[in-house]
Amino acid sequence: MKISANYWMFEGGLEATLPVAHAMAQAKDLGFDAIELCIASSGVLTHQTSERQCEQLVAQADELGLEISAVASGESWGCSPTDDDPAVRDKIVHFTEQALQRARWLGTDAYLFVPGAVDVFFLENSPVVPYDVCYERARAAIRRLLPTAEKVGVTLAIENVWNKFLLSPLEMRDFLDGFGSARVGSYLDVGNILLTGYPEHWIRILGKRIVRVHVKDYLKSVGTVAGFVDMLEGDVDFQAVKTALAEIGYDGYLTAEMLPYQPGRPEKTATAMKKLFK
Repeated sequence: MKISANYWMFEGGLEATLPVAHAMAQAKDLGFDAIELCIASSGVLTHQTSERQCEQLVAQADELGLEISAVASGESWGCSPTDDDPAVRDKIVHFTEQALQRARWLGTDAYLFVPGAVDVFFLENSPVVPYDVCYERARAAIRRLLPTAEKVGVTLAIENVWNKFLLSPLEMRDFLDGFGSARVGSYLDVGNILLTGYPEHWIRILGKRIVRVHVKDYLKSVGTVAGFVDMLEGDVDFQAVKTALAEIGYDGYLTAEMLPYQPGRPEKTATAMKKLFK
């Protein structure tokens, strides 16, 4: 397995102002094998970034000896595939179709996709979408995206996030399988699971459906978003995670997603990732 750094963990990453080349250089200097790039509707990497610009980023990564592990996006938190407004749902589908093409131009075959939300805990006045309505709208959005995903050869990697949706590994498994396509898979986040379950259970149940893994840590005793802590300071049983990943034959990227940026956190994260997985 190879260790990867998410672009958001570097200063200016969440704001999408950090030049991608600078983020890649930092990841390489810290000893990561790869970087996960992040795409948004504005900033340094967007759904309108040209093929030539993507090729230049790939060349810069190659020169550093760094791989691009995946492309992630948080765009569908604020522009949700399960929004009550059909125009919003159309907008995120069109954005994601373009983002999938950019992911292919960047040389990766995985795109982190948040398929919607019953509610968004960090957005004030976020509407509550009934669970069954959320489910059907999420399915409809993915069905619309599948032709593009299959055409460009990039998997829609559905992440387990704090969206009050797809709350068990059994439900996630059946949701993924319902599309009958290898281009819908799981982006497993071991830290996000810990509030309500155990990542090793999810790993064994989802098995080969897992196309990428996010790594972070969480303190269960806190029980809120404040419970996310630096790696090796929380309750994730990383040995159990490694054992389960070995059992299913996972040998892909393990990407540290430690945010927001704090001085010294990227260095601390790199040390922990190398201790755990190298």
